[in-house]
Amino acid sequence: MKSFLDSWGLTLATFLPVVGVAIMLVIPKAEEQLHKVVALVTSLAVGVMGVLLFTNFAYTASPRYPQGSGDFQFVIDKAWITFINSHYHLALDGISLPLLALTMLVVPLCIIYSWNHFPEPHNPKAFLILVLILETGMIGTFLAEDLILFFVFFELVLFPMYFLIGIWGGEQRQYASIKFFLYTLFGSALMIVSFLALYFLAPVSIDGQVVHTFDMQLLSVGARTLSTTAGILIFGGMFMGFGIKVPIFPFHTWLPDAHTQAPTVGSVILAAVLLKLGTYGFVRIAVPILPVAARTWAPYIGALAVIGIIYGALCCLAQTDMKRLIAFSSVAHMGYVMLGIASLTTFGINAAVFGMVAHGLITGMLFFLAGSVKERYHTLEIKRLGGMLTSMPHLGWILGITTMASLGLPGLAGFWGEFPAILSAWQANVANVGLFRGYMVVAAIGTVLAAGYLLWLYQRAAFGTPPEEFANDSHLHDVTVLEWVAWLPMLVGIVVLGFFPNLIFKVTDPAVITHVISHVVPVGD
Repeated sequence: MKSFLDSWGLTLATFLPVVGVAIMLVIPKAEEQLHKVVALVTSLAVGVMGVLLFTNFAYTASPRYPQGSGDFQFVIDKAWITFINSHYHLALDGISLPLLALTMLVVPLCIIYSWNHFPEPHNPKAFLILVLILETGMIGTFLAEDLILFFVFFELVLFPMYFLIGIWGGEQRQYASIKFFLYTLFGSALMIVSFLALYFLAPVSIDGQVVHTFDMQLLSVGARTLSTTAGILIFGGMFMGFGIKVPIFPFHTWLPDAHTQAPTVGSVILAAVLLKLGTYGFVRIAVPILPVAARTWAPYIGALAVIGIIYGALCCLAQTDMKRLIAFSSVAHMGYVMLGIASLTTFGINAAVFGMVAHGLITGMLFFLAGSVKERYHTLEIKRLGGMLTSMPHLGWILGITTMASLGLPGLAGFWGEFPAILSAWQANVANVGLFRGYMVVAAIGTVLAAGYLLWLYQRAAFGTPPEEFANDSHLHDVTVLEWVAWLPMLVGIVVLGFFPNLIFKVTDPAVITHVISHVVPVGD
């Protein structure tokens, strides 16, 4: 089994969704039930492959992997585009493993939820094909160790999400989808320019021969020869590409529109996984390859992160639409992730990776709930909601648990994504530590504002009695069986990670030290 996984594990995990797409393409559109089954079986097969990878992953030190989860495992490295020395290079370590697990969990849950919730125009075949293509792009991005391969997967997710929003979205779907596409495409253009600059300006020596490469691990050595100015400019291009995807303030304006107009499943995938491609890019590529430039950029990234935290929270307080409120909360929560990254400390980057997973589970769950609320109340206008705990008690309690997790209540996953990120600013690995301590205070204020807008949302939606217009509405039913199946794994994850955060921290810590922090020179050296 080990040799099979070494040779084929990551390739199968990445491209099994494409196999499912190929099968669905030859099945007539009218066979809706068969399309649903094929899509679900495909996503579950990817999950089984993930389980095999995770159970055979060396989490602790061994003769083969001295660093345990800090070593790249199941490595596939084959010549791909020989003309530019680009390789088909995939690998799994402790940073990518939690995000890979999150992706493999969320996609089948989205397919299960959509079983009886397909939006108009009714076309399950096309809808599910796009979801599976998204899965390949997301998994490939988390596994790629070659910049060109990373870019291909990073861009692959753009097209299916564009169509999911543009075809199945709300009334302003075309505006939202085009805005999402243009913002991301602009950032990606600057990102690929940065990749090309590294290729030409940071050659490496292999067996005495100087070669140009897109290999991330080799570039972390080759980029040390770059001038300070070149490194800062190249990092700036990556900052735009990854920062727009996060999205970090002030490049966030596409996100509320995309979330509000996207169908429920599109919003869940966008919040749970797609935003993490940007933060992952900072951790995997920008910081370890250009650590000196990262030190220069860190105060500005930290400043934008805390501005995003406060700005996102204030925007949440001003919202009248439940889905738009959740969308702006993502701007605030991803600010904590970026603050952890900007600290350039082991503690902060571990918190950032945990925050990515926690935000994926919690905000993905909130968007699931928003979709079900819209189905029952036929509106997401907060002032028209109410009485959920009396008319739909299970739905009301699930919304309560999820909002408490989102505001960072201890004992739930959100706490471990935000609290350590705030603490990491106290001893940031930067020249001006005092500045980051100021950021810490601002970020802490953001948690108070988060409690305000989330408790306000929950009070308006769950307490009291249902409005008169819904008093005798048969649509106000409690959680269905399919909703339980789709939501329970995420709820369990939120609670379990809240009580046992080391399930992630023990996996990420060796990888963060080996592949990120070891490249960042401590202040004063």
